[in-house]
Amino acid sequence: MLDAAAQKQRDEMEQLLGKSSSKKSMKIKKIGHCCLIVETKDIRIMTDPGTFTTGQDHEKNISIILITHEHADHFHVESVKRILANNPDAKVITNTAVGKLLEQEGIAHELLEHGGAVIMHDIAFEGHGEHHAQIYKEFGQVQNTGFFIDGTLFYPGDAFINPEKAVPILALPVAGPWMKISEAIDYALLVKPTQAFPVHDAILKHPAMMQDLLTVILKTEGVNLVALREGDEHDFS
Repeated sequence: MLDAAAQKQRDEMEQLLGKSSSKKSMKIKKIGHCCLIVETKDIRIMTDPGTFTTGQDHEKNISIILITHEHADHFHVESVKRILANNPDAKVITNTAVGKLLEQEGIAHELLEHGGAVIMHDIAFEGHGEHHAQIYKEFGQVQNTGFFIDGTLFYPGDAFINPEKAVPILALPVAGPWMKISEAIDYALLVKPTQAFPVHDAILKHPAMMQDLLTVILKTEGVNLVALREGDEHDFS
């Protein structure tokens, strides 16, 4: 049984998610790879500032930085420092493994992991998943936390975790040493979002070709893929 404080937070979370479900609207800008700017309720949220992009270093008015795991294409500590210098009031949310690395740099953060939830700026954040998808045996195996933002956008990081709830928008990984295109398709069909857009695609020489393939296949299954490319911005509603 939950104590009074925990029950109050649970009630607030359910109330916020209930409001979100009535209006699934977000503006999402793809800096590149897995670095996104998510705008909702006039709050700008950044995900995974890694080494494959530099545009994140110049973004302003960022309130929250979400980091799914410690691999360099998702977490570049020098970028985090520059982002915080430009946005001194921004809060970093991540898991224990990344948190230890941030502590070594004296960077404050808040933990959000599998099964957890937090409300910040009137936005609900949930943590889903514990492990990075397998690359080869134990190589590259680290803690990975996917984030569900305000009951609207699910960004899984490098994993095929199923949040087991309705997903209006899915940030869909499409390429990497831990996956193939059939797995991206199967994952989209498992989660069954209303809309999806590709992430984790910086290693592709011609990402448009992959996006065209996904668009054709997923459309037949009722999933609308938005071909969001590096630098693109889209209003999801």
